[in-house]
Amino acid sequence: MPATIDPGLQMQVRMAARGLAHAGLVHAFGHCSARIDARHFLVCAAMPMGLIKDEPGTVVSVDGALPEKVLGEVRAHQAIYAARSDVGGICRIMPAATMSLSTLGITPAARHGLGAYFAPRPPLWDDPRLLRDDASARNLAIALGEARAIVMRGNGAITVGQDLKEAATFAFFLEDSARVERDARSMGFGPQHGLLDEDEIRARQTLAGGVVERMWSWLTAMDVTEGRGASGG
Repeated sequence: MPATIDPGLQMQVRMAARGLAHAGLVHAFGHCSARIDARHFLVCAAMPMGLIKDEPGTVVSVDGALPEKVLGEVRAHQAIYAARSDVGGICRIMPAATMSLSTLGITPAARHGLGAYFAPRPPLWDDPRLLRDDASARNLAIALGEARAIVMRGNGAITVGQDLKEAATFAFFLEDSARVERDARSMGFGPQHGLLDEDEIRARQTLAGGVVERMWSWLTAMDVTEGRGASGG
């Protein structure tokens, strides 16, 4: 295990947890983590994310048994970090529109700018059971592939990023794309209408111009627990 953990990383994990809760992307259930090094990551305290104050996260090995009191579905974090060296942050979320669509086996298509990051659409993990065993976690990581998110039928979603700020950004983007998908379908339009074309998708997939930084600032704007705003980590 790492000898010391950067206090800034602990702060960032706490801020991400509260930010996701304030945005309505988690409730009593959900968790987030940030990579420490090639073999370890820091997962938030095992409690409702919006209630986290100064509770430290727990260091978890990418392989091996989960530490005591770490939630069982953190196995999914282990499997994703093991499979994806490019991933530095993970959010396990319970967003409402994404959840509703998932019960019908639907994941949101690229219909607007924020949905373009998951084009053509995020993969679906077609199993509503909790990920409480290593084999299921490894299979979910395989199903995620190189995508930025995977939707879990009747069980929320997981987003990943180069760091936790990016993963949290994609958590909001995923739910916004699900909202647009749900609204378009509720207006009576077929799933083939209103899609971005390939050129539009490529143009909108950029992260230049402070996209992640602005989203992180918005997610954490109301956070006074750590001293306010996007200064954490």
